[in-house]
Amino acid sequence: MSGEEKMRAKKEQAKGKAQEAVGRTVGNERLTAKGRAEQAKGDARQAKEKIKDTMKD
Repeated sequence: MSGEEKMRAKKEQAKGKAQEAVGRTVGNERLTAKGRAEQAKGDARQAKEKIKDTMKD
C-alpha cells in the first residue's frame, strides 16, 4: 500500500469516526450519517490499496 494512500484512508476513517461521534452527541442524524459515509470511503480506499498490493506480489 502506498504510504500516501494509506495515510489518506486512515485520515478519512478517523474523520468519519469523529463526525459520527459528534453527530450522536448533539443528536444530529445528518452528521452521524456523514461520518459513517466518510468511514466507509476510507475503508474502501484501504481495501483497494490492499488488493493492489496483493496483485503486485
